Amino acid sequence: MFPLIGKTVIFDNFPDPSDTWEITETIGKGTYGKVFKVLNKKNGQKAAVKILDPIHDIDEEIEAEYNILKALSDHPNVVKFYGIYFKKDKINGDKLWLVLELCNGGSVTDLVKGFLKRGERMSEPIIAYILHEALMGLQHLHNNKTIHRDVKGNNILLTTEGGVKLVDF
Repeated sequence: MFPLIGKTVIFDNFPDPSDTWEITETIGKGTYGKVFKVLNKKNGQKAAVKILDPIHDIDEEIEAEYNILKALSDHPNVVKFYGIYFKKDKINGDKLWLVLELCNGGSVTDLVKGFLKRGERMSEPIIAYILHEALMGLQHLHNNKTIHRDVKGNNILLTTEGGVKLVDF
């Protein structure tokens, strides 16, 4: 369904994020880039942005993630995709911005570590709920002939409302 090789997306064609998004804080580091909380200057919406280096990161993998997000983020268990931007910077190097739904609940890995730190264990109903929701997201991807390839606790995020979202395609 999506090209795995060959560059069909021209990053230069995407808009500059500076007029729309402002970085407000660092969230963490993803597989291929740093992740920040951003604020939409026009409507006040909060989001997350994964900032990638299209020169040093693998173009085909960036392109595959972009295509998956663009086509399949309409499911409640897949992180919402708000847009892609290209920030030209001659000093620090050009950067690609993937703007995504902000999942303030953290990762499932962080949740489990929090329980363990307190000497507690997650209850079976909580584990079952997280697994069910993650599997619903995976089923959506599979129904659309897409494999996630890196399902793990760090790539399953939680919203403050208790939503479960797959990320990092």
